[in-house]
Amino acid sequence: MVTPLKFNTTNRSPFFSTVRQRVNAYFKDNNLSPNANGAMWGKAIFFLTGYVGLYALILSNQFGLWTMLGMAILLGMFAAFIGFNVSHDAIHGAFSSKGWVNRLLASSFYLIGANPYVWKMTHNVVHHTYTNIPGHDEDIEIAPGLIRVDVDEPLRPWQRHQQWYSFALYSLASLSWVFRKDYLKFFKKTIGQCDNTNHPRKEYITLFATKFGYYIVFIVIPLLVLDLTWWQFVIGFLLMHMAEGLVLGLVFQLAHVVEGTAFPVPVEGVGIQEAWAVHQMRTTANFAPNSPIAAFFCGGLNRQIEHHLFPKVCHIHYPAITAIVRDTAHEFGLPYIENPTFTTALASHYRLLKKLGREPVKAHAPESVGVPV
Repeated sequence: MVTPLKFNTTNRSPFFSTVRQRVNAYFKDNNLSPNANGAMWGKAIFFLTGYVGLYALILSNQFGLWTMLGMAILLGMFAAFIGFNVSHDAIHGAFSSKGWVNRLLASSFYLIGANPYVWKMTHNVVHHTYTNIPGHDEDIEIAPGLIRVDVDEPLRPWQRHQQWYSFALYSLASLSWVFRKDYLKFFKKTIGQCDNTNHPRKEYITLFATKFGYYIVFIVIPLLVLDLTWWQFVIGFLLMHMAEGLVLGLVFQLAHVVEGTAFPVPVEGVGIQEAWAVHQMRTTANFAPNSPIAAFFCGGLNRQIEHHLFPKVCHIHYPAITAIVRDTAHEFGLPYIENPTFTTALASHYRLLKKLGREPVKAHAPESVGVPV
């Protein structure tokens, strides 16, 4: 049963009002828009043209089996990069100040077999509001019964090995998304606390039409055009999606399921005992903040703290506002969780999975009630 959930709203968070004022001042003082700049448009063009180009090269039938397999794997990775760098910002309304531009670029989600309408509900609304709260944030329900992240979930014998098999399960994320997840989420009665029963009629049509279109483009056409046996096609299709799923899974998990992040349990009759912004600082982590490679490919998701506090700011600006957010968090005595590299974040994720799979861990519940930070 889902516990009715509220954040402490007795007092507004001085931390959030201060950091928001400072970030707004940064854009005003430098005469900058918080939306996409030239570099951001360049990234979008690079990933979209790269994705279409790889698909066209594969269909050209001009390459050997191993080369085509390599391009299929790279195509899967580019699909993830489109999700990070184009679709994600657009669905948040961060890419442009013009709504039609955001809607157009959000449709890039259809290219990778995902549905932006469903994602907007599960991610923008539920995950960004109830981050890491068991029973509310469905993003931490990675593989119920197999991967234990919720500390209130019963501990099962096989989960003592989850630090190993979880990565294989992450690689199935894209296949699940294309064939299962969107349908399941669309027809659920609730997602988190949110009612999910009153969809516009056009969204029913769009869901099935775009999924059908994806199956035609990525299954039917390749089978008709390519000089491959059916089993060679299946291997390529599976490896494409496994590459995409592994990239997606790792980037999302390293932002919330690492050592130091909290998984708060609501107090009955009270809810979450902190302001929303303080909750975000306790449940979110950055990784590889100084890596230009991570910044380019991960679409700013390696700076997840900045993204959760300012989801309508385009990720191309996160490096510039990181110091503002970090310094303000320290000023207010709040955690600013970050792993210096991708490798250290991966090791931290591994250790947390190992711990959660072997011993009951007491859930984090903030001690202060009604105390603004």
